[in-house]
Amino acid sequence: MRDYLLGLYEKAMPGGIGWSEKLRTAGEAGFDYVEMSIDETDEKQARLDMDRTQRRELLLTMGRAGVPIRSICLSAHRKYPMGSPDPETRRRSMEIMERAVELAADLGVRTIQLAGYDVYYEPHSPETEALFAENLVRAAEMAAREGVSLGFETMETPFMDTVAKAMRYVSAVNSPYLGVYPDIGNLSNAAALRHTDAAADLLGGRGHLLAVHLKETVPGKYREVPFGTGAVDFPRMIGAAWSLGVRRYVTELWRVDDEWREAICDARARMRAILDDCAAGLPAGGVLTERST
Repeated sequence: MRDYLLGLYEKAMPGGIGWSEKLRTAGEAGFDYVEMSIDETDEKQARLDMDRTQRRELLLTMGRAGVPIRSICLSAHRKYPMGSPDPETRRRSMEIMERAVELAADLGVRTIQLAGYDVYYEPHSPETEALFAENLVRAAEMAAREGVSLGFETMETPFMDTVAKAMRYVSAVNSPYLGVYPDIGNLSNAAALRHTDAAADLLGGRGHLLAVHLKETVPGKYREVPFGTGAVDFPRMIGAAWSLGVRRYVTELWRVDDEWREAICDARARMRAILDDCAAGLPAGGVLTERST
């Protein structure tokens, strides 16, 4: 048994294949679990309305495949943000939140990754920030009821592009069910923009980091950068996360062509090599202390 788990983001595989094939493919490629996506599309949001029979069938599918779904990337709040000035949008936002928590509990999902936006398509303001903070308390209470952890993704916008910014809300809400689930690709881009240290930023989340997204980026580009062609210092970033006790990681990549199977196997090989070194106590280039920053 490994000392960590490595998951695969669902969108690394074609959208047209079913859960049975997705889970089996992830297992064959060497991943421990799959992260489900619930995004802005009606297709993905329909998952929130699965009935009990459909949920039980999905659990059986996981059992047959031998690979579970253990986290949810909940990006639907980009379209229906918790900080929207529109009451109907906020109502829908909290409905999505409640249904996502209930779905997670029914499927045995441990963690829901929250998009770190107060608003996305609307202008940011003190009002949107205050509404976001208010509804975040409600979201944490929903999660506490079901025993599901919520973790902020560090995003590509200035509102929450660092762990330090996410921790302001984690500290304010002060719930054991709200933490940070950072994206190290986004952190790397934010650090490049500000000439700061992305790995050092992780230190501010000590004790509150639930998992980490492993994504390749280059400054100014946040998606669809093949692993090994970007600017992310994975040994240093993973080493820093490992030193802080993180033991759950998800490779985040998107299916962009017909060679997607090769892409996910390549990502798994690259990330496993670094994580296995960490588990073996070998230096990965990322162990930090407060003194070293």
